[in-house]
Amino acid sequence: MARFQLVQVKVSWTALLVLAHFTYLLLGATIFQILEREAESNNRNHFQLEKLNFLANYTCLDGPALEKFVKVILYAWEKGVNPSGNSTNPSNWDFGSSFFFAGTVVTTIGYGNLSPSTVSGQVFCVFYALCGIPLNLAFLKQLGKCLTIHLGRLERGMVAFVPHKRAVEALAVSLFFITGSVLLLVIPPLLFSYVEGWTYGEGFYFAFITLSTIGFGDYVVGTDPGKEYISLYRSLAGIWIIFALAWLALILNMGAKIMENIVVLTHPGFKKQEEEEEEVSSSKLEDVSKI
Repeated sequence: MARFQLVQVKVSWTALLVLAHFTYLLLGATIFQILEREAESNNRNHFQLEKLNFLANYTCLDGPALEKFVKVILYAWEKGVNPSGNSTNPSNWDFGSSFFFAGTVVTTIGYGNLSPSTVSGQVFCVFYALCGIPLNLAFLKQLGKCLTIHLGRLERGMVAFVPHKRAVEALAVSLFFITGSVLLLVIPPLLFSYVEGWTYGEGFYFAFITLSTIGFGDYVVGTDPGKEYISLYRSLAGIWIIFALAWLALILNMGAKIMENIVVLTHPGFKKQEEEEEEVSSSKLEDVSKI
């Protein structure tokens, strides 16, 4: 009877997670539609009006010729070429930009504003990602271990001043979170907004979208043809991404452990059920190995 009730709780918890997940998606879709649909319609109408004004001012052009020119501009944009300016615009494939692109590949950010256009580049990108993504995950895992070691040293150093272990752990995690937030989430957007001419909100938006590996591509550093960047600018941005991802992964891992502890405290049956499932799985593996 107790076993039946435990299974019933598991099904309810799974159903609750599924319901919460899809409800969250539906809520996001509704809000995004409300916020963005009218702006999209206004931009589309404005673009059509600009085309009509352009045709009225340049009578030598007709509608089909303008549409063909627009397609050329879109093709150039899809290939990573900025249609504004001229052929003297900075290359998208200098070493700094290529280093930044390689970082977006192995971290699976993929802004979408730049991609290989040659067959050989596309083939190399596939194999480069196949090897680079696991390597990057291993690197981030090892970097996370190093950060955990330093966090442990910080806790041990604080024990001499604060005798309570729980208080020390909470204080050390708080200091780690605040320091990382300032160095990796607060200061970089200030630099990006200064260099790129963005507002601080836009810089923070870029940082969050990047570090969460969403990578929309609407804001990307080092892509303004009207600005002269230092040669290492995008390379330094790539290095920032790597270390910030390691810090963020550790923070998310801590958050997951905190949530797990909360669930165990509020529903003790989940821990017991997990232990029973692990015992069943280990016994099955032992039976298979004997066979």
